[in-house]
Amino acid sequence: MERSFKAEVAKLRLGEGETFHGEAILAVTKALLQAGVSYVGGYQGAPVSHVMDVLNDAREFLDELGVHVETNANEAGAAAMLGASINYPMRGAVAFKSTVGTNVASDALSNLASAGVKGGTVLILGEDYGEGASIIQERTHAFAMKSQIWLVDPRPNLPKIVEMVEKSFELSEISSTPVMLELRIRACHVQGSFKTKANREPKLSKRTLIENPDFDYNRICLPPATYLQEKLKVEVRWPAAVKYIRENRLNEVFAGEMTDIGIICQGGMYNAVIRALQTLGLADAFGNARVPIYCLNVTYPLVPDEIVSFCADKREVLIVEEGQPAYIEDAILAALRRADVNAVRVRGKDVLPLAGEYTGEVVLTGISKFLGREQA
Repeated sequence: MERSFKAEVAKLRLGEGETFHGEAILAVTKALLQAGVSYVGGYQGAPVSHVMDVLNDAREFLDELGVHVETNANEAGAAAMLGASINYPMRGAVAFKSTVGTNVASDALSNLASAGVKGGTVLILGEDYGEGASIIQERTHAFAMKSQIWLVDPRPNLPKIVEMVEKSFELSEISSTPVMLELRIRACHVQGSFKTKANREPKLSKRTLIENPDFDYNRICLPPATYLQEKLKVEVRWPAAVKYIRENRLNEVFAGEMTDIGIICQGGMYNAVIRALQTLGLADAFGNARVPIYCLNVTYPLVPDEIVSFCADKREVLIVEEGQPAYIEDAILAALRRADVNAVRVRGKDVLPLAGEYTGEVVLTGISKFLGREQA
């Protein structure tokens, strides 16, 4: 269902140091403008469909900045539009539902990921999973791994979501790789506030055209170029991404006094974890937990050094990973074994459900089992 944002789009004009109050979808749009995006597009579909409503209602303002807006015929068209950033240093973003949308866009995404990008490209994906979902129950994580597209899963509060949108463009450019930023159904409509930055006019746009177009034949997704592209993926782009994630601390460690145990969670699961710990008397009203938490705002690629550092001095760690298969749990186990960290016991799908949405009650039950307590 379409929704009008005619009144709210005025918030997109907020400048440096002002305070934005509102919904996550509008905040994401503001973050795109702060990042200097050149073009945006997408396809309607819950739970991120309102991104297109915001963009269409803000066309007059976007025209002032020179930002191109396009409502695509489908998700494949949206993903193909990001091809503009393969040869040119233009920042682009599209929004659609996942995993149905990523299925439709799969071929275009594979080509985009293989060729690599010069300008930062970000896909804002509505992770339509669990209660309230309208599609088959699969995860975006599989598509990220298949094509080696980095996957960002931010903690669901506005300052972190906005920060991760901006960091996603930087991550994309530093590693020449498109980035997926997923928002779960509830996260799309979370309310909050954040300090704004000034909007940035794109370096290349409808108002500032490129003077000397360039074309690199090595970016065509056909042999023999594809052999080099695969080599660059694993030998150049992946290490560059891991280095950027580590140096910019995109993942977060929240210290706690119970240092012999820990919890590793997807960023999108952080609030549920904190609420469960509060219910068990292990976190205060401000989210300060007694149990150390390693929060993965980037779930792919993982940073082995960070995993080893967090787990090395612990006897037991719980992985809170929503959905199946257990991609993150398996990857963490592999990272620990390769580093010869064998003393820590890794728990996950043995105390939490193999599949289905991790609601507050589900996470509470799993953490209670992990701690050896009765469910509160």
